[in-house]
Amino acid sequence: MNVHLSFPWETAPDIGEAVEVADGVLWFRLPLPMKLDHVNVFAFDEGDGWTLIDTGFDSKKTRAIWEGLLAGPLGGKPIKRLIVTHHHPDHIGLAGWFQREHGAELVTTRTAWLMARMLRLDEHEKPVDETLAFWRSAGMDRAIYEQRARERPFNFADVVAELPLGFTRVKEGDTITFGGRTWDVRIGNGHAPEHATFWSQDDNLVHGGDQLLATISPNLGVYATEPEADPVGEWLESCRKLIHFARDEQLVLPGHKLPYKGLPTRMRQLIQNHHSALERLEAYLDTPKTAVECFPAIFKRTIGEGEYGLALVEALAHLNHLFQTGKVTRTRRDDDAWLWQAKGGRA
Repeated sequence: MNVHLSFPWETAPDIGEAVEVADGVLWFRLPLPMKLDHVNVFAFDEGDGWTLIDTGFDSKKTRAIWEGLLAGPLGGKPIKRLIVTHHHPDHIGLAGWFQREHGAELVTTRTAWLMARMLRLDEHEKPVDETLAFWRSAGMDRAIYEQRARERPFNFADVVAELPLGFTRVKEGDTITFGGRTWDVRIGNGHAPEHATFWSQDDNLVHGGDQLLATISPNLGVYATEPEADPVGEWLESCRKLIHFARDEQLVLPGHKLPYKGLPTRMRQLIQNHHSALERLEAYLDTPKTAVECFPAIFKRTIGEGEYGLALVEALAHLNHLFQTGKVTRTRRDDDAWLWQAKGGRA
């Protein structure tokens, strides 16, 4: 680990337990049924209640954990406000439950709310034609393609509670008060559109969500909903913007893994990680390859079936960036897969 990063807590709180990370700020862990097996949530004391940031998945298990937290570490005080950093299910999953059952005000960005509400209403029993075409365009392994074409796909509604109408918007340049502090709202993109981060004016706290993780890089993915998107370009632009506000003494509260200090160093790492991946990928494309064939260059490790989907969308994200910056070309193969090649490469 880089010497410029430090971790005030070596371990995370157990499920159902809390750790106070700053005056009036509690840190909780909620489980996720995947390789990244947890999400961090933070509660900010308002005196007569709490403001929460993010929620975890909607499941019977998570609701039961929340009931225990409400009665235990949260002292029976109500959840008055819920802030959601971005629309991904592990962050917004129980927002509707907190609104309906606990009367919480939902605060998030407009794009996060619209994306979540749209996806919550979009249920399918089988992959739709556009998704199948998208998988073919990436050169998905035939056996995996045929298996997934028959299976019920993951649906947002599987782990996200129904979202009632009504939310409070935050946007770039806003300030918001919670937990006895005034926070500047700064928006990032790439991992999720309009991802909100919060920077305290009163002390050295920063809530970074998934935009500012310490020891892992968030997934930057292209999906069938917007197959020509350039999340890598948006990510790099966001990092270059946010690094101007980063200071070594800030304590970053992240969406996953451990809180840390050393944000300027971490921001430089997040930028360089993707520049390095892009350089490796461009060199690898001396001959035409599909997105799936680019896994070794981008990830430098074997991709298992459980990681395959995330690897596919991230490979496409890096290829789209090289394509949109004029560094590679692409042509359609007879089976609908895009073949990508660096300019000047050999056919």
